[in-house]
Amino acid sequence: MSDLVAEVIDRLGSAAATGGRLQRLLEAVIAVGADLDLHTTLRRIVEAAADLVDARYAALGVIGPDRGLSDFITVGIDEGDRALIGDLPHGRGILGLLIDRPEPLLLDDLTRHRESYGFPPNHPAMHSFLGVPIRVRDEVFGNLYLTEKHGRPDFTIEDEQVVRALAAAAGVAIENARLFESANRREKWIMGSADVTTTLLTTQDPDEALAVVAERARYLAEADFAAMYLPQPDGSYLVEVTAGVDLAGLGGTSVARDSPLAEAINAGRTLFIEDMSTDPDVMLEKSRCYGPGLLVPLIASDRILGALELDKHIGEVSFAHTERAMAQTFGGQAAIALMLASAQRDRERLAVFEDRDRIARDLHDLVIQRLFATGMMLQGAARLARMPEVTRRVNQAVDELDATIREVRSTIFALQNPPREGPTGVRGRVLREVAAAGPVLGFDPTVTFVGPVDSTVPDGVAEQLLAALREILSNVSRHARASRVEVYLVVAGTVELSVTDDGVGLPPNRRHSGLANLSSRAEELGGSATFGPGPSGKGTTVTWSVPL
Repeated sequence: MSDLVAEVIDRLGSAAATGGRLQRLLEAVIAVGADLDLHTTLRRIVEAAADLVDARYAALGVIGPDRGLSDFITVGIDEGDRALIGDLPHGRGILGLLIDRPEPLLLDDLTRHRESYGFPPNHPAMHSFLGVPIRVRDEVFGNLYLTEKHGRPDFTIEDEQVVRALAAAAGVAIENARLFESANRREKWIMGSADVTTTLLTTQDPDEALAVVAERARYLAEADFAAMYLPQPDGSYLVEVTAGVDLAGLGGTSVARDSPLAEAINAGRTLFIEDMSTDPDVMLEKSRCYGPGLLVPLIASDRILGALELDKHIGEVSFAHTERAMAQTFGGQAAIALMLASAQRDRERLAVFEDRDRIARDLHDLVIQRLFATGMMLQGAARLARMPEVTRRVNQAVDELDATIREVRSTIFALQNPPREGPTGVRGRVLREVAAAGPVLGFDPTVTFVGPVDSTVPDGVAEQLLAALREILSNVSRHARASRVEVYLVVAGTVELSVTDDGVGLPPNRRHSGLANLSSRAEELGGSATFGPGPSGKGTTVTWSVPL
């Protein structure tokens, strides 16, 4: 009778223990699925597995594309011991056995198994072992590893069943977390693409537009570096825009038209390399200082606008399939936005040119004709005047009107022939200003250039420089009565414009509003303007100088 009572008590105790374990399993399943952050979910799975089977150590190894371990989350080993152990496992030995054969594995002593790879220095001793794969649908996501059961020498079949049940629930939780993460990533890319489109359509600076594309793509892809390859007239590609730290010095790199990289861009191919530091198929040797790399063509309406390269540091997690697909979509949208922005700038430029033509026509057809008629009337009045002083003053007014007409004609010429973009540069624009002044002066000034004018003078300085030159030449035509004008433009640390004439010079005790305007233009850029007699004491020399 006593034996029967003892057996009943044992069974009741076993049933109670089983009920308690089932309750803990249910709580673990609920806890595992309570968060949609992937890394948090993985850590909760490891902690729940260790708690359910009373394991001292537990880990979850995530299988990467190369069939090695891309992530390894541990429980039971503190940060200090982990640092002493060194690198995380790569997926060899017993861990690799589960990767190759994803089936539950129960061992009394893993050190005696033929696949045992041993432990690195400072690694705690481990003997009893339980390994269970985690599947997400038909894909093996990773494996749960549990060692050193508290209070027993080894794990039991019941422990294996509990962990297998947890692994099944973990697979569902991981899939939900991955779907959530993928949805968030897609939303981020979509919002980023919309922001880029808005920025491109509102900016007037093409270089700024390209910089926005590179920087936003780098941010969205969580890359360390981005570069944009833009087509050149000779068929080559030039890295004109970079974002992030340019470890490889790619900025300014030219890619020949017959190179494999240029051919890949022209073919509109997307290139993905797992590790550029070791891959033999890398097309640009400079890129070998990076790890994962992605090259996306910028295509709009079957037109290749260039390519976008995204790189991560060596050892970083490679670009996921979703990131690659979204980067391709981003590249296409960015290309369309670039084309629209370019077309919009062309329309705005055309509107400006049309407005210039209208103003020039109005000046020619209305203003000049009225000024000319007024001059004729004054000349007629001068012939009727009886007092010599009146005649002199009327003739002086006629001369001023003639000078005004010449200035208006010069303005008309400038409006109808605006500074061109492209290879002409500052040198060509200066020559055009001087040529425009020739008819007004009655002769062509001489021009001398010294230094790297086109490659050194910034756009903002160039605009003020041309305005200053225009004003100086206008003053010469109105006041100097010169027969010779020499223009010097010297670039060497500063931009110095010097205009010398052989005219009457600056009259004393006279207000010079035009010269004050020159000084104001120079001072706005941190420079100065000086005025004085010419080299031989005759005429005037005006010097306008600003620092670079």
